[in-house]
Amino acid sequence: MANRSRILKTVLIDLSGTLHIGNEITPSAVEALEKLRQKNLKIKFVTNTTKESRRILFERLCKLGFKIRDDEIWSSLWAARDTVACRSLKPFLLVSSEALEDFKGLTEFEGEPNAVVVGLAPEHFHYESLNKAFRLLLDGASLIAIHEARYYKSDNNQLALGPGPFVKALEYAASCKAEVLGKPCPAFFRTGLEGVDAEEAIMIGDDARDDIQGAQALGMRGYLVKTGKYREGDENKINPPPYRIVDNFAAAVEDILKELTNQEVSA
Repeated sequence: MANRSRILKTVLIDLSGTLHIGNEITPSAVEALEKLRQKNLKIKFVTNTTKESRRILFERLCKLGFKIRDDEIWSSLWAARDTVACRSLKPFLLVSSEALEDFKGLTEFEGEPNAVVVGLAPEHFHYESLNKAFRLLLDGASLIAIHEARYYKSDNNQLALGPGPFVKALEYAASCKAEVLGKPCPAFFRTGLEGVDAEEAIMIGDDARDDIQGAQALGMRGYLVKTGKYREGDENKINPPPYRIVDNFAAAVEDILKELTNQEVSA
């Protein structure tokens, strides 16, 4: 567990399920974010959201009233784009139509795809597309999972299958192993930290495994919120348990502000 005596410098914040669920804001999230911004902290939004591009996600958040910059968002979708571009891969994309713009300039190539890239793409999770992906993998294509979330909280406030089950099906069928790029991948968190030591950072999220366990494995403290995909008992599925379990993002911020106040007093 992180050394609590270290001065807090960075707060990593999940988006879907933590700040908002679809177009619904979690309780007092806008106001809580503004309070956090008043402190001398670096804030980064780290998200596994792959159903929409960073531009669309940014515009959604702005319409909901959040005051953020687009360069504060680090998404697994952009990690996938960077991977495809840096390795000059020819991707077969299982991503939603609203996410395709993040791969602009990378989808036109000669020959067969040599990488299967899987995000949250309900419209592509059918036999024809999955079978094509399976055959490409058999022919030697690499399998890249933008993330492996088991499920997520959909816009209609119900739990729905994430890309993880479909990634696992492809792994099983093609006898291969996916490279995972998003949370809880350590490299993804390190990019979000932007050089700050993990023990000087906090992660706030609704996914016990991907958000909290992944962050705490690096030395961050994890705040598990009871919104979004959270289900009673999720905190018992990881070891060590979350540093804090709170009702929502606003409650996490209040706890963080108390800690900062105590640091100022003791200084």
